[in-house]
Amino acid sequence: MSLPPFASSEAFTLGVELELQIVSRHDYDLTPGADDLLRLVSRHKLAADVKPEITSSMIELSTGVCREHAQVITQLREVRDALVECAQQQNLRLCGGGTHPFQDWSRRRIYDTPRYRQVSELYGYLSKQFTVFGQHVHIGCPGADQALWLLHALQRYVPHAIALSASSPYVQGSDTGFQSARLNSVFAFPLSGRAPWELTWKDFGTYFGKMHRTGVVESMKDFYWDIRPKPEYGTIEVRVMDTPLTIEKAAAIAAYLQCVARRLVLEEPFQPREDDYLAYTYNRFQACRFGLDGEVVDPRSAERQSLRAQIAQTLKEIEPHAIELRAEPALLLLRDMLGRDDGSDATWLRAVQAHERYLPEVVRRQCLRFEGRAATL
Repeated sequence: MSLPPFASSEAFTLGVELELQIVSRHDYDLTPGADDLLRLVSRHKLAADVKPEITSSMIELSTGVCREHAQVITQLREVRDALVECAQQQNLRLCGGGTHPFQDWSRRRIYDTPRYRQVSELYGYLSKQFTVFGQHVHIGCPGADQALWLLHALQRYVPHAIALSASSPYVQGSDTGFQSARLNSVFAFPLSGRAPWELTWKDFGTYFGKMHRTGVVESMKDFYWDIRPKPEYGTIEVRVMDTPLTIEKAAAIAAYLQCVARRLVLEEPFQPREDDYLAYTYNRFQACRFGLDGEVVDPRSAERQSLRAQIAQTLKEIEPHAIELRAEPALLLLRDMLGRDDGSDATWLRAVQAHERYLPEVVRRQCLRFEGRAATL
C-alpha cells in the first residue's frame, strides 16, 4: 500500500473530536452503552458525527469542518445535548476527563469491528487499558509539505496542549500524582511519540513505504504519534489532549491551536529543526506530571520557563490572529484559566475528591459539568 495523496483543504479550518466516558447512573462506573447510544442518536440530524471507539464504554463525537470558534461551540453543544438526551433514556450519563477515576480495565469490552478486533489481537491487554479519553484537533492545510512543516513547528506547543487540557489525575482508584496520566497509556504503544523528521511529502512517502514493507503498519491509523498528518482530510491532527470536562474548554483549546498555527505559517517566527526535539520528551513529561506548573526547556537557548508563563506569552503573540479568526472568547477563557489556582480540570477533580472523599461522586460532578449544569471554566 502506498501513501495516499494529501487532499488540499482550506488553511486553518478546524475539526474537533472528543472521546467521552459512558457511565451508569447507578454507580458511575463505566458501562458498555455505546450501541444503545449510537442507535438513539442516529435519529437526530446533527452537523457533528458520533461513532464507536475501541471499547464499548466509550463514544466519540466529531464536528464537521469549521472555520471559527463559534462554529465549533455550536456543533459541540448541539451534539452534546442530543447525546445527553439519549443517555438519559438509557439510564446512562456522559462525561469528559482523560481517564475514568476508578474503572477496572479488565472488565472492558472491545467494540466489535474488524479494526478493533485486529488491534486487540495485536496489542493484547493494552487494548483494554486504552480505555482513555482524548481530544483531537484537525487543522486544515492547503498542501502536504506545508502540513509537515506545520507539524514540526507545532511540536514546541505540545506541552501547552497537554497542560491546558490535563484532566486525568486518577487511574484505577489512585491519585497518580500526574495532571495528565492518560498519556502514559498512549506511550505504551510502540508507534507513539513524535513523528519522524520528514519535511516533504515525497520523503514522508518513502518512510511510509519502508514501514509498510516491514508489515508493522497498514495505514496512517497505525501511527499513534502526538501529531500526525491525515492525508485523506488534508489536515494535521494534534492528539495529545485529554478530553476536557466542558465543551467550552475543548473549543477554546482547539481555537488556541488554530491561532498558533496561523501565526506560525504567516509570520514564520522560526524554522523548525530536528534539534528542536532534543528536549521534547522531557518537556512533554513536565506537562503531563505538573500541568501548568511544569517547567520546559528551550532546546535552542537552554532557558527554562514555566508552562503557565509560556502560554501567557503565547496568548499575547496570537492576539492579532485571534481577532482575524474571531477566537477572542476562546483566548479570554484560557486567560481566566491561567489566572486561577483551580483553573485546570485536574486540579478541580482533586479538589472535589478532597471534599467528597468518594470517587463516584467525583464522576457525578464531572457529568454535571459536561451537561452544562455546573459552572464552566
